[in-house]
Amino acid sequence: METGVRRVATYVGDPAWEVRGYDLVREMLSDPRLGRTHPRPETASRLSDSVIFGRPQPATPTEHEDHVKMRRVLGRSFSARRLAALRPRVQTIVDDQLEQLLRREPPTDFHAAVSFPLPALVICELLGVPYDDRDDFKGWSEDAAHMSDEQRSMTGLANLWQYMHQLLQDKQRAPAEDVLSDLATEYPIDEAAKLAAGLLFAGHETTVTTIDKGMVLLLSDPAQRSALEREPAQVASFVEEILRSPFPVRPDIPQGTGGLPRYAKEDLPDIPTAEGASIRAGDLLLLDLQGANLDPGPFAEPDSFDPTRSPNPHVTFGHGPYFCIGAPLARIELQALFGTVFGRVPTLALDVPVEELQPRSHLLTGGLAALPVRW
Repeated sequence: METGVRRVATYVGDPAWEVRGYDLVREMLSDPRLGRTHPRPETASRLSDSVIFGRPQPATPTEHEDHVKMRRVLGRSFSARRLAALRPRVQTIVDDQLEQLLRREPPTDFHAAVSFPLPALVICELLGVPYDDRDDFKGWSEDAAHMSDEQRSMTGLANLWQYMHQLLQDKQRAPAEDVLSDLATEYPIDEAAKLAAGLLFAGHETTVTTIDKGMVLLLSDPAQRSALEREPAQVASFVEEILRSPFPVRPDIPQGTGGLPRYAKEDLPDIPTAEGASIRAGDLLLLDLQGANLDPGPFAEPDSFDPTRSPNPHVTFGHGPYFCIGAPLARIELQALFGTVFGRVPTLALDVPVEELQPRSHLLTGGLAALPVRW
């Protein structure tokens, strides 16, 4: 596998550095010289036209302190106690969604029936967002994640912010045991609304994509599916391998145009590049997490789906100070679903060949437009 740093063009054609290789990606995920902000965001390279991860945020003197505070507040909100209390409720939601799936006439769309509703229901309960609003925030989230329509992305995010602003005002008047109430007591309402919109987006969109991915991987691999059916107690290992593995339906976008965006806060003369040029302050770096997860160094036979892989130190959730704070919640949801689905729907099967599935190439979070299944 090729490792190192090389010049690439982003999804919208701006210059960037692609960082490849497990050790280097993991190191740079923790490098304090990299961040999400830029002193001149209006002139910085963009990953895409999406306002979520597509461009940097403005740099501020209190950037580090703000990040520490956010981790502290959300650390309480996503505490082990709160998540442990949520686990039985997640299992109930899984059981209910699979029961509703079976009431449908096959073939049907697993993406619409389970992949989206499950994480949406869970994040709504944790945040304190009304589930009846799911169609609205689903549409706004997809608009915000649009990679090639800047105006659509800005409008989607603005709608999410406005929606959260109203909910937070309600929480200020009547706080509850939920994340929005936590934010409403710790932040000015405008700042809280931005944080809450990001949590709602990340808390369901990325898990939707992972559910789609896991279902395709297991439904197209009878041996691994049978192994999980025989030993559902091993579901945690299956989930980690699903998280590590690439999406089996590749989006129609050029190679080298993706990755986790970070901006250099200073010159990085100690990081060699393939071209021999230096990485300068303000340059965009794309950390290839998926490529790192396929590095044969830490992962023997990385292209194979192997739930017995141990250890499995994938970097899907990142590493270091920006490690995904919602990772434990995502694992709870994925383990509950994949530990239940094949026992509840033993004849579940794809209704179309894998190569006919349509990826959502225009969205930052990827995933599938639909996942037709039968039973």
